Amino acid sequence: MKKIKEILIGTNNQGKFKEICALLPKKIKKYSLKEFNISSPKETGKSFRKNSLIKASYFSKKTNLICLSDDSGLEIKYLQGKPGIFSSRWGGKKNNFNLAIKKVYSKMNKIKKEWDKKNFAKFVCCLTIYWPNKKYVSRVGIIKGKISKYKKGKKGFGYDPIFIPDGYSKTFGEMKPSHKMSIDHRFKAYIKIKKFFN
Repeated sequence: MKKIKEILIGTNNQGKFKEICALLPKKIKKYSLKEFNISSPKETGKSFRKNSLIKASYFSKKTNLICLSDDSGLEIKYLQGKPGIFSSRWGGKKNNFNLAIKKVYSKMNKIKKEWDKKNFAKFVCCLTIYWPNKKYVSRVGIIKGKISKYKKGKKGFGYDPIFIPDGYSKTFGEMKPSHKMSIDHRFKAYIKIKKFFN
């Protein structure tokens, strides 16, 4: 298969767009959905993999470009894996993550007042590359960790200020973006599809 020379980044989330662009080789031409003014399709899948494919195929068909889409989210053990595929939707219509984070804390406090002792969480990311000839490849990356007792750090986006990866004491929101992006779920998924770009 020919190496990819140009790609559409299939996300309307600017935080994700920046991170995906930073992972890809510099020489690749990257297109943003803003250039085409395309809104996102309904994510009707029951898994990260399915929603990632829905987005990648939709944007590729609309533009006739190879598309790379991401579906990712936070799974919290105390909340039976929620918010999961609904991670951004917990922020309401405007994907307000301050609202989403409040919801996480309020739900966890209802279950157990001292939840910070043994709480397990993981970030999951599925990246899908979709070609106009309908071929596609999907790969999943996971990073395990826990939920911070308080929101900490202004870096990153989404749930980054409340997620502490295993082996670290800082949240993703406190880490240098370059460091976070060298260990996180998106990076782990990217490593598995890197060969199509290099």
